[in-house]
Amino acid sequence: MVQQLEDENKGIYDDPNKTFVDLSMKSGLYITEIVKRLFNSDVLKASFPDDGARIKHILENQVYGFAPSQIIFNIATSFIFGGLDDAISRDHFVCADTTPYAKDGTLQELIDEKFGE
Repeated sequence: MVQQLEDENKGIYDDPNKTFVDLSMKSGLYITEIVKRLFNSDVLKASFPDDGARIKHILENQVYGFAPSQIIFNIATSFIFGGLDDAISRDHFVCADTTPYAKDGTLQELIDEKFGE
């Protein structure tokens, strides 16, 4: 699926302003694969030559995630942030089941509530 994003949107992982969301995280693998592609982008490497600054930028500005339960939230965020500096904000990852919001058409309101407009 991550490759499909690239196939359908050439250079998607080269834009330091592009954002990505997993609306129903399970293991954290999807977001981690996106982070890996962003991190390895030559364009992002040029913009953020320091590895620490680059990963911080990606996790604090480019990726977001919702986990449907606390246990899944803990698993996913442990996988995504495992071994990384605690100074990197985890604010873009929340425990909230998006399913009812998607069903009743209020998903955007939840996103705005959790992450601002």
